[in-house]
Amino acid sequence: MVKNHCLAKSINDAGWYQFRRWLEHFGQKFSRATVAVNPAYTSQNCSQCGEIVKKSLSTRTHTCKCGCQLDRDHNAAINILERALGTVGFEVTVSRGSPLQGTGYEKKGQNLLTKAPLY
Repeated sequence: MVKNHCLAKSINDAGWYQFRRWLEHFGQKFSRATVAVNPAYTSQNCSQCGEIVKKSLSTRTHTCKCGCQLDRDHNAAINILERALGTVGFEVTVSRGSPLQGTGYEKKGQNLLTKAPLY
């Protein structure tokens, strides 16, 4: 990209900042909540039991003692979703069976997936 490492990092940071501003703008325009989540340790925390499972970046599968076995990115995505929903007041009760089973994200008795879809 750019030979100067510091300049390349600044350009990359500016790009993510602009992307986040666009998300927030369109979230407001279409009355959708946008939440920034710190992604730290989301791929190392088990999305089923919460235990920290250390792994190198080359390890692509998350395997926990509790029996949870997911792709590393899928595990991180579940953790990011739980953190985001927790910050906007949703009670997080994830169905821990098959990844294709329905989830139990609810707020004040409403099913999030049918009453208030997030984009």
